[in-house]
Amino acid sequence: MLYSPRRFLRPLSKGSLSQGFLFGGAEGKRHSRNCPGVDEIIPYDEKGKDRGFFAKLRLVLRLRRERFDVVFILHRSWTRALLVFLAGIPQRVGHDTKRRGVFLTHRIPLPEGAVHRSDFYLSVIEGYGITVQDRSCRLLVAQKAAHELDQILTREGISSRDSLMVVNAGGNWDLKRWPKENFIELIKTLAQNLKYRIVLSGAQKDVTLTQEIAQTSGVNPVVLAGKTDLKQLLALMARSKLVISADSGPLHMASGVGTPVIALFGPTRPEITGPRGPGQAVILQKDVGCNKTSCYNLTCSDNVCMKAVTVEDVVAAVKQILI
Repeated sequence: MLYSPRRFLRPLSKGSLSQGFLFGGAEGKRHSRNCPGVDEIIPYDEKGKDRGFFAKLRLVLRLRRERFDVVFILHRSWTRALLVFLAGIPQRVGHDTKRRGVFLTHRIPLPEGAVHRSDFYLSVIEGYGITVQDRSCRLLVAQKAAHELDQILTREGISSRDSLMVVNAGGNWDLKRWPKENFIELIKTLAQNLKYRIVLSGAQKDVTLTQEIAQTSGVNPVVLAGKTDLKQLLALMARSKLVISADSGPLHMASGVGTPVIALFGPTRPEITGPRGPGQAVILQKDVGCNKTSCYNLTCSDNVCMKAVTVEDVVAAVKQILI
């Protein structure tokens, strides 16, 4: 994050800091457009077009022209610390890791113990002397995306009067996924007992999974997997009364727009990657011994930690929130 004194910045203030830029990769660019307080995004595609020497030189010159006052380096990258050093930004704040302290003017010690991922990044801000008043994650839905979502829902036979419940069955790695059979049973149970339109969300890679869940359930949920972009998905989360998901991006998006969530946790720890948005969150996780700390054994063949969360557990959580 980079700051200059030319425009008003809402979430942070110290002295004359006022304009907020984000400098980072493609993932950060896509997600950060919905973050309040970000005035401009400077993309850095270090594995693509910005990989070479001359591309990095152009980026350094761009940063120099902006005449930033302060940069907060949230990423542990050694290269990014070097780039902002070469850009001549007067105050460079970051964790003193990977022997990059020579590039920093403010060397922030790493937090002690296991802390939430957002607290890890916020420690850089706090180490500079800024008081963080709100530690929650808040996202804004673009009006255009909300309108586009309405059109998508209309094509799927959903009216503005329908109450939606989103079930996100996908995940970025299999170890964090709840069993497909559980989702099928859950959807059947919810459809029989609640008057909500059930929507299956997901990325393009989740289309086959969600279609199998929908067809096997026999209750005709609406499959939107692969039919929304990131902004439209955020609008869907905001439009819904409840979102059920494992530890994934859509879970945090839903929480960020204030929608109640039921979070299914297994190998990861909610105290480290749990939802931090303003919406109500019910965390479901069972202690199976091997998940007392975050587990990244991607070759695990049993996935017992996710199987331990039952359909009955989720149904009880749904009733807790909606009834």
